[in-house]
Amino acid sequence: MSAAWGKCYDPTGAHYGVPTYPWRLAPDGFATRRQLRARGLRPGGQPIQAQVMRINRRTSTPRVAYLYREDLALPVRPMTSRKWGALALAMLARRTCPKCQVTYSYCMPRSLGMCVLCAFPVPSPSEPDQGGQQ
Repeated sequence: MSAAWGKCYDPTGAHYGVPTYPWRLAPDGFATRRQLRARGLRPGGQPIQAQVMRINRRTSTPRVAYLYREDLALPVRPMTSRKWGALALAMLARRTCPKCQVTYSYCMPRSLGMCVLCAFPVPSPSEPDQGGQQ
């Protein structure tokens, strides 16, 4: 057994507080949030049941994914018409420039807070250059 694998194997939970398994070696019946979502399920308020761990070779910090029991998972709640409407309005707000009020087909960059044309205006050739001449 390698040293890295040994650090990640704690099926009783004595060291980490929850049962810990090496990456891809968790027992059947457990799934991550993404795996549950792919099956149309959600954790449903259950606490973390176990975790899978992998030691990162570059930084030596472990990567952890939490596991939930599949038999306790609940079905995903369906989207209602009100939720679809709220999501559509939120996406419209993300695509509308707050400065020029133009709606684009892409979301505004959060780093700029406005569209690229408003953030970096290009002077037109008819405007005189303000380079210090009077």
